[in-house]
Amino acid sequence: MSKFTSGELRVMQLLWEHGELKPGELQELHPIPIKNPALRSYLKILVDKGHVSRRRVGKAYLYKANTPRQRAFSAMLGDLVKTFCAGSVHELVMTLVRKEKLSAEDLLELKRLADLGDGPSPKKRNPGEKKS
Repeated sequence: MSKFTSGELRVMQLLWEHGELKPGELQELHPIPIKNPALRSYLKILVDKGHVSRRRVGKAYLYKANTPRQRAFSAMLGDLVKTFCAGSVHELVMTLVRKEKLSAEDLLELKRLADLGDGPSPKKRNPGEKKS
């Protein structure tokens, strides 16, 4: 999967969150002011890369994400692991556990996941709910 630039990623995030949009709608929703030519450049690149498709409705084009958010996330996470963790998912997880303030419940959930290995993920319990 081809990588996203930060500008392309901002456009993709809007399409994932809001679905099919016209360029003017993207411009209004964009988190930072963006000029029409820059936005159209991002859209053209994303269409060329296959991440976005467009369809004509009257005089306007509507754009929608082709690449699912989870697939893009997985690819970017893989790049992150290779770049910053020498390819070690273990190193990534350990860094996150050390850096983030995890609750006791979060740590127990991680332990349950580790104990399960590749098995099915456990049903998420509501806080205070007893184990069955």
